[in-house]
Amino acid sequence: MRVPLSWLREHVDLPQDLTADGLEKALVKVGLEVEEMTDAGASVEGPLVVGRVESIEELQGLKKPIRYCLVDVGNAEPQGIICGARNFAEGDLVVVALPGAVLPGGFAIAARKTYGHISNGMICSARELGVSDEHEGIIVLPPDTAAPGTQARPIVGLDDIVVEVNVTPDRGYCFSVRGLARELSHSLGGAYRDPVAAVVPIESDGTDAYPIDVRDSVACDRFTAVAVRGVDPAAPTPQWMKARLAVAGIRSISLPVDITNYLMVETGQPMHAWDLERLTGALVVRRAAAGEKLTTLDGVKRALDPQDIVIADDSGVVSLAAVMGGSTTEVSSTTVDVLLEAAHWDPLSVARTIRRHKLPSEAGKRYERGVDPQITAAACARAAALLAEHGGGTVGPRVTDVYAVAPPAPVTMAVTRPSELAGIDYTTERVVEVLTMIGAAVEVEDGRAVVTPPSWRLDLVDPADLVEEVLRLDGYDRIPSVLPIAPPGAGLSVTQRRRRTVGRALADAGFTESLCYPFVGDATLDALRIPAGDPRRDMVLLRNPLSEEEPGMRTTLLPPLLGALRRNLGRGLRDVALFELGTVFLPDGPVKVAPAAGVDGPPPAEDLRAAEALLPHQPWHVAAVIAGDAEPAGWWGAGRPADWADAVEAARVAAEAAGVTITVRAATGPGAVAPWHPGRCAALLVGDTVVGHAGELHPAVCADLDLPRRTVAMEFDLDALPLPGVSTAPRLSGFPTALLDVALIVDAATPTGEVEAALTAGAGDLLESVRLFDVYEGTQLGEGRKSLAYKLTFRAPDRTLTGEEALAARDAAVAVAADRFGATLRGA
Repeated sequence: MRVPLSWLREHVDLPQDLTADGLEKALVKVGLEVEEMTDAGASVEGPLVVGRVESIEELQGLKKPIRYCLVDVGNAEPQGIICGARNFAEGDLVVVALPGAVLPGGFAIAARKTYGHISNGMICSARELGVSDEHEGIIVLPPDTAAPGTQARPIVGLDDIVVEVNVTPDRGYCFSVRGLARELSHSLGGAYRDPVAAVVPIESDGTDAYPIDVRDSVACDRFTAVAVRGVDPAAPTPQWMKARLAVAGIRSISLPVDITNYLMVETGQPMHAWDLERLTGALVVRRAAAGEKLTTLDGVKRALDPQDIVIADDSGVVSLAAVMGGSTTEVSSTTVDVLLEAAHWDPLSVARTIRRHKLPSEAGKRYERGVDPQITAAACARAAALLAEHGGGTVGPRVTDVYAVAPPAPVTMAVTRPSELAGIDYTTERVVEVLTMIGAAVEVEDGRAVVTPPSWRLDLVDPADLVEEVLRLDGYDRIPSVLPIAPPGAGLSVTQRRRRTVGRALADAGFTESLCYPFVGDATLDALRIPAGDPRRDMVLLRNPLSEEEPGMRTTLLPPLLGALRRNLGRGLRDVALFELGTVFLPDGPVKVAPAAGVDGPPPAEDLRAAEALLPHQPWHVAAVIAGDAEPAGWWGAGRPADWADAVEAARVAAEAAGVTITVRAATGPGAVAPWHPGRCAALLVGDTVVGHAGELHPAVCADLDLPRRTVAMEFDLDALPLPGVSTAPRLSGFPTALLDVALIVDAATPTGEVEAALTAGAGDLLESVRLFDVYEGTQLGEGRKSLAYKLTFRAPDRTLTGEEALAARDAAVAVAADRFGATLRGA
């Protein structure tokens, strides 16, 4: 919202010496964000005066029309000036930059010889002075503006300050001079004059200016129309109005349209001007029908949605209500009879229409933030009066005013609430004074204030909104800035420490942590080959997702993490290892709507418990993905591509950091879990419970996600791992170890981890460690057999082991393996 200070002064008494800095501070004081402050007078330096054109000589023999003009600028003799513009005549008043002036962009004016004449200055256009974008001709002032030689800066607005305010969605009333002037009156204490209150209403004879049929009073609860007939189509827009619209960023179009735009900026009420001769039948306000189309004023033919609010006549849809009019009924250069319309539209419907058609407009910008429904009649009366004054038309004695506006709902607030929240004492009188200042009606009884908001404050719907107004207008600077004392804490919880330890361990193992958005869609789950009926298909769906393609909350970490892997590979990285620690969202049936809670204070404990009971289960998972080489090639030798064993090892590293030892078994064939390869998938177990999976991704998944073949991944439920107890430091023995190797022949399908567990159970307390160092399969072992070679380390805490003790422990370990899996010693 851009507006000049001179326009604001018309509606609020401001100090005469108010500077740009003072204006900015005054606006910030009442919570408005100032985007830019421009001192228009600083853009043009040097002499800028009013001149009268005494004579014009058309120069001949040139490629383009050039005029040599003698201009009276208040000196003894007229100035000779070369000019190419054609929109002025002898006797006209113009704006002249004399030698020594510097125009915007550093363009210096000096006396110079051109086209065979000395040009002593420049006759200026609005664009050359930086007051608007108009450049088709120079500025021609009204005949009685000022005498030649008068300073032209105040006449063209170059003595003004222009402020641009970023209006937040809850302060829609500040999208107008009316609203900003009211806020400045609160900030600086000057008297405020409401431009709406000054409007003289039209004396209607009780009949309608034009038949209006509002069929959807939710979409449009007020529609006002006034007719002005006999308007001169060639009547120009006054220069002062053009200048103000230019500052607001709105180009001049025609007198009727400019007046509606001017009233929109001044009062905040968007308006529309119709050509009465182009309308056929009554105007009907309704929702669009399926298949209807409209060519809007920007020349685009748009397919309408059944949720769009439209205005139609007997010929069909003629306007996309509150957003943009149609081309068939627009005011043109031949329009003599004008129907002025001001209405109040549903903000939510307008906002959806703007986004649906990607059609932002100045009117829509105001409607979607909320417009005062009580000023449509005043806006129409003011616009009709301006059109009659400057266009020569006659205002009809009839007014159409369809009214279905619901009165503002009262809001009840304890008068002590502002003091409780701000930490300073606001008296009851001060609270009432501030709320009355904003235009609200206040009644206090038994320590509670019943506040009826004014019609232009659609944002005041909760006691917290009223508290904010008291704090804002009494002064945020009065609120003490005191940091609260941080309560002593117990440090990180056990689960927090575990998560940090797991993340640190994976980072130490060469993985990079990735924080991904937790959103997924059916297309992603399809690419992972997750079948129908799989619990991971049951997602919590969002009402307002960031992307329609990903409307659900993830039930597994892999979809977003694989997306991050694909992006990194697409940017030229070849060897990538990523991990993520995060929550997944597992609903137990349909997610119900939580009870509504206000913002005036914390919700009751029972409401919190009810809301928490509705939340889906959100366990923490850990996942890792690897593509490319696990060990890079270099001068030391060839590299090693990552395989399923690296995914299993990543799971082991994470589990051991969590204080738990996991076991691994094959999950092949029908037992395999998508998206892993059916022959290269391992189940991760704690005891007999499967907590996750690791292995190589299915080739079809790699192809669909555009990932390298044999990309590997792992994921398990970190919360399913039992929390470790108190760890005690191990007692280290200073006695020597006994190292024995054992090679066992077992069935090829026997998991190595289970054989290792059997050896550990049989060896007893003397076994310090067991490590698999070789796996062999060959024809001499027999079909379906394999050899597993383990290195066993034995040590006693209180003595040196004898060879017999070590051999006995080894034999006991082999015996348990033989009993469980039929293992035999290789070579025995």
